[in-house]
Amino acid sequence: MRPDIKAGLDRYRDEHISTGGFLRRVLENDLFGAFAKADEGNQQDMLSIIQYIYNELPTVCYGSPEQVKEWLERK
Repeated sequence: MRPDIKAGLDRYRDEHISTGGFLRRVLENDLFGAFAKADEGNQQDMLSIIQYIYNELPTVCYGSPEQVKEWLERK
């Protein structure tokens, strides 16, 4: 996983800062949308990105558009 992707996920987790379109779709569990927004490197890194989210982020902050929206509103 690229350092900028990890940093974006960490900011999202720690500071409730919105991510870019690709990560937003990953967090919202929108597989088709995520792959459509991903560049080639992120497409190849998708498994490690998902593993990082699963292992390092609270389960309440990902999984659906509603969960992501609620997490971002908790600032």
